[in-house]
Amino acid sequence: MADIERVKTGIQGLDKALNGGIPKKNLVLLSGGAGTGKSTLAMQYLYNGAKLFGEKGLYVSTEQNEEELKKQAHAFGWDLDDLIRKNLLQIKYLEVTKADNPLQQIYDAYTNFEPSRMVIDSLTTLTDSLLLSGLTEDTAFSMVQVAETVSPIPRTEQVISKTLLYRLIAKLKLFNATVILTSELPEETHHLSADEVSEFICDGVLVLHYLGVGAVDFRSMQIRKMRYTAHKKDILLYEITSKGTEIREEENL
Repeated sequence: MADIERVKTGIQGLDKALNGGIPKKNLVLLSGGAGTGKSTLAMQYLYNGAKLFGEKGLYVSTEQNEEELKKQAHAFGWDLDDLIRKNLLQIKYLEVTKADNPLQQIYDAYTNFEPSRMVIDSLTTLTDSLLLSGLTEDTAFSMVQVAETVSPIPRTEQVISKTLLYRLIAKLKLFNATVILTSELPEETHHLSADEVSEFICDGVLVLHYLGVGAVDFRSMQIRKMRYTAHKKDILLYEITSKGTEIREEENL
């Protein structure tokens, strides 16, 4: 698989664990609970792509607006304004309570900018937004009718949410971009995402864990899945430092 074209995250230990980087055009689910640093790693992926490799990145946010993301990035020494001026980065904020046809807005943002890297933060909130704004009652009723024709078990909002998720993933697979999608991971869950289905339809799954004991933080990540490449199965310990996400390679389990 040495001839596979790869996209480096710029995070040394992670690229090493991925055998050189994420296979190009893969859709990668980045799951984790509160405090695991999902947004930090996602922005670092775009920042490194622009700064180190001159690759354009699009950050679609449903939770933080542009100014909030810039403030967060500034804490790591990342000058997003400079990348935006150089046309290497764009930030698209979708306010979920007001977003009109968010799927079309994402498509328009991609086609207008044509990035090679893309982040959707977060998939959880976006799916909820699609459910709220992208369906009429008739469409929702039709989806449930189809589902109940296949299986007579009564279905609810969940089947509509999953149908929308499949539609979103199918759209993203048409893009010529390597995409990271963040997902909230509830504590004590046996699944790898909040929606319980995206881990099966995405090409890769990277799971982040956080454990705080007193004043000490323990953070770990694991590549649970990555299509088209061999990768390490070991647990990777990492820290969020003044430079962003850093893998503690000497202590990996």
